[in-house]
Amino acid sequence: MNRDVLMLQALADPVRIRILYLLQEMELSVGELAHTLAQGQPTVSKHLKMLIDCGLVGRRKEGNWVFLRLGAASLVDPVFALLDRWAEVHGRNPWLAADATRLKAINADRSAEAAAYFAAHAAEWDRLRALHVPTEDVDEAILLAIGDHHVGTLVDIGTGTGTMVHLLAGRADSMIGIDRSPEMLRFGRAKLLQAGVTNAELRQGDMNALDLPSGSADTVVLHQVLHYAQRPAAVIAESARILKPTGKLIVIDVAPHDREELRREHAHARLGFGDDEVLDFMKAATLKGRVVDHLAGGTLTVTIWSAEPRSAHLRAVPA
Repeated sequence: MNRDVLMLQALADPVRIRILYLLQEMELSVGELAHTLAQGQPTVSKHLKMLIDCGLVGRRKEGNWVFLRLGAASLVDPVFALLDRWAEVHGRNPWLAADATRLKAINADRSAEAAAYFAAHAAEWDRLRALHVPTEDVDEAILLAIGDHHVGTLVDIGTGTGTMVHLLAGRADSMIGIDRSPEMLRFGRAKLLQAGVTNAELRQGDMNALDLPSGSADTVVLHQVLHYAQRPAAVIAESARILKPTGKLIVIDVAPHDREELRREHAHARLGFGDDEVLDFMKAATLKGRVVDHLAGGTLTVTIWSAEPRSAHLRAVPA
């Protein structure tokens, strides 16, 4: 059947219009949509199928969860323009206000869940944090490493709960945070909502094989993630792949150390990296790298490296 016909059929039911307005606010699971709409999941799933079939809604699997999001802007934006104009002339659907109230409750639940998780692990994190350089010192050094580089489209690999996304939100045009852990991403989204960060998307992914086009990122950050990699050189190479020719890679990790408990208790695959090792990874990925800073902490030293595609430097050399 013609997609335009499918779209018109999808818009013929007010529940499906309510779904679109909810997804305009944030990604939601089927269960969260059902709760907000006060309808059963099988009914909501049928509505979603029609919206997905015509392209107005997309699905994204994350672990055992499936999240729904709006489809391509080229399809969705004209629909919202039409619906908003219809509301001006004929009045707004009264259900939308009630939906918005219930959606706030979902946001509050997510925030409470995140707060409980962090509270339960606070002692462990405080112990680990004591080994490192104070966060504010590292953040300041990262900003200095970025300098006047246009952050543009930022990709934060191994984002966790979105620490770098929060730090650079004011400087980026758009941000994608990628992590393997659905739990961390869930808590990260709650933090973004609380902070009012609207130009970021957190998604599940593998740092060894990013589901992003080549040459799509102005800035790539690897913040305290490389020591989890079994093949760190491959992670650097994958980061280089998605960089634009004028892009910049920032790597923040620990210098070599002997804290074996970090491998045993916290799944660190590597006990830090030497400068030459990281610079060799960058060179092999056709990047021109440099050491930016060494920051001494409690018992660990944090190192910051930066790199740019060699093609950018070649173009800068006069003929």
